[in-house]
Amino acid sequence: MDRTNQTKPLLIAAAIAFFMLLTRGSHTLTPFSLPDASLILFLLGGILLKRWGWFAAFFVLGTVIDFGAAALDPAQGFCLTNGYWGLIPSYAAMWLGGLWLGKQKDAFAIMPFVAVSLATTCIAFVVSTQTYYLFSGRFPNDGILHTLQYGWNYLPNWMLINIVYTALVCLVVAIARNFKLLKPASL
Repeated sequence: MDRTNQTKPLLIAAAIAFFMLLTRGSHTLTPFSLPDASLILFLLGGILLKRWGWFAAFFVLGTVIDFGAAALDPAQGFCLTNGYWGLIPSYAAMWLGGLWLGKQKDAFAIMPFVAVSLATTCIAFVVSTQTYYLFSGRFPNDGILHTLQYGWNYLPNWMLINIVYTALVCLVVAIARNFKLLKPASL
């Protein structure tokens, strides 16, 4: 393996970690108030890094950011309950979508990329919302149908944020391809 092949995953991981630090959660750790980009970052991780060890590393990083923000501002710890661990399968859905895209001829072809991004975002929303409402201990546990009513209020904002990030990735890929920085099938 040449030096470029050894460095590429580290540069990709550093970029994903940077954007996770920049956008994650409460923004207690940064002066910026950008929406959380974790879902698209896990999708990109599945496409570009593939290995589950990277998935675990990014989940740990996200957890450290969340618990660190709560340590600095206890009000940020409201969501840090037993339901928090539902983020593992939520992010895994994004990573799996990325793995599937990474096996395609062109992982960033607009239609499949957008379709997988939207589908996995919906799956992640349902899983994370339901695990939070069912296991956080903050809401009456009257079953899944009852908890679905709580979570759907957040779906439009959740989807809008992730649609914007998906569009930004598509734009960056299109610009990189236009300037011949990225070939259609290169990852």
